[in-house]
Amino acid sequence: MRILLLSLALILVLVQARLWLSDEGLREVWRLQAQVAERTQDNRRLAARNSALEGEVTDLKQGLAAAEERARTDLGMIAEGETFYQITPYSPPETAEP
Repeated sequence: MRILLLSLALILVLVQARLWLSDEGLREVWRLQAQVAERTQDNRRLAARNSALEGEVTDLKQGLAAAEERARTDLGMIAEGETFYQITPYSPPETAEP
């Protein structure tokens, strides 16, 4: 009976050691859980970006206001009859040191 209990205890220790210490054990599970959390966060960020792009595409398809806004911001276009003013930040002139 003692031999049976000792062998069962030894088997239990070996199984627990394999579960906690091997590369296929809990370490792998934790690593995969971290990867899933990272991918989920990336997917949420990309879904928000896709939603914004989808709204922009819809605006561009439906009317000229969105296309005009894109032309103004990206290409610097000015509508007919408008005056363009460009304000540059002031930078003091460099003084020559003797």
